[in-house]
Amino acid sequence: MGAWSSEQRGEREAKPGILDRALRPFTDVETGEAGTALLMFLNLFLLLLGYYVLRTVREPLILASGAEVKSYSSAGQALALLAFVPLYGWFSSRVDRIRLIFGFVLFFVVTTELFSFGGRTGVPFLGIVFYIWVGIFSLATVAQFWSFANDVYRREAGERLFPFIFLGASLGAPAGAKIAEWLFEAGVSPYDMMHLITAILCVHLGLYWVVDRRESRRPTRATAATTPLSAAAGGFQLVFGSPYLRLLAVLIVLLNVVNTTGNYIVDRSVIAAADAALAADPSLSRDAFFGSFYGRYSFYYNTLGLLLQAFVVSRIVKYLGMAGTILALPLVALGAYGLIAAGAGLSVIRGAKIAENATDYSVMNTARQLVWLPMSREEKYKAKQAVDTFFVRTGDLLHAVLVFAGTTWLGLGARGFALANLLLVAAWLVVAVLLLQEYGRIMRKRVDAAAGGPPS
Repeated sequence: MGAWSSEQRGEREAKPGILDRALRPFTDVETGEAGTALLMFLNLFLLLLGYYVLRTVREPLILASGAEVKSYSSAGQALALLAFVPLYGWFSSRVDRIRLIFGFVLFFVVTTELFSFGGRTGVPFLGIVFYIWVGIFSLATVAQFWSFANDVYRREAGERLFPFIFLGASLGAPAGAKIAEWLFEAGVSPYDMMHLITAILCVHLGLYWVVDRRESRRPTRATAATTPLSAAAGGFQLVFGSPYLRLLAVLIVLLNVVNTTGNYIVDRSVIAAADAALAADPSLSRDAFFGSFYGRYSFYYNTLGLLLQAFVVSRIVKYLGMAGTILALPLVALGAYGLIAAGAGLSVIRGAKIAENATDYSVMNTARQLVWLPMSREEKYKAKQAVDTFFVRTGDLLHAVLVFAGTTWLGLGARGFALANLLLVAAWLVVAVLLLQEYGRIMRKRVDAAAGGPPS
């Protein structure tokens, strides 16, 4: 048990500090853990704040090329990720942890400034390239953050602290959207806003460095911090070579297809309701109808998701374990699409999707990070980039295929798409159960290995 056990015993015997006590309403925090947890919380907050500013900036740039081009650009993201994932794996096998993070983040810092310069000089098709780049940024930087978190925390600590750390994302997203709104209203150009993103990424990088220095002092963490990843396999090879990771990739694809199809059901239902309202009262504003609906809708699911993340997720992890966190969303989705398939009206559809989205953005997003805790360092970095980028976008593409087939060939309405989602949720539940079985097998193997020698 060695150095880590005596270190851990010393921490638990010490008196809890003010920060340790302050975080305990949100999750179980042991003595000495609050400092790193708060730094990780702040770093994720800044990352999501920056992304939501970027997300708002990209809209006028891509829509200048047309709404159809925006849809086609999503396919471009998936194709770009086919090249990005192997390049990330190649680089991660040649540098240690902090150099990997510095090189990774600096790539986005430099390219952000290049986009700002290109926009001012009138580079053609910049909006399309920027849209694809933002799609990669949103997935790859968050995946990198959680790869680092999985590398820093042992499994037991990660299960306790990840729900609190993820609260940073729940707060950063609305803050970034609101800041972007203020900047646009103040007349700041999209290309000037990119300088703000550069500044945020530099602070983000500095926080990585501070956490890496803090955690590298631990005897059992120093080797991991200074050792490059193995070059034996890339991200896609690791995913396809592991039954557990194959199931996880399929689960992520199914989750994305179900969720985006559910959003499409909401959109169709809102359009139908707006048409009916305008037919009854032609003086109504169609834009005002949409704005009012989506404003309330977004507020409710974001607020519910924030409350779940702050006060419920850590309890689900503590009392229901991995099974509770993995199965929560498909069970909520099963009830949501069952109601819609039964012919529910817009108010019920809205309530069902609020419940689904809030559970997705809190419980499921935390579960998607916890599942990596037992994995090897190579899998936490390389395979996670593949799963959290390429397979997420694959789900988006399959959703587009489903919508095209459902509208063009099958003539499906909201109820028809809800029935399709019920079939997908059933498959999702099967995959989730198989994933949990594999997770249990991996954990039993680790326990057996620990009983026969020092833990890995």
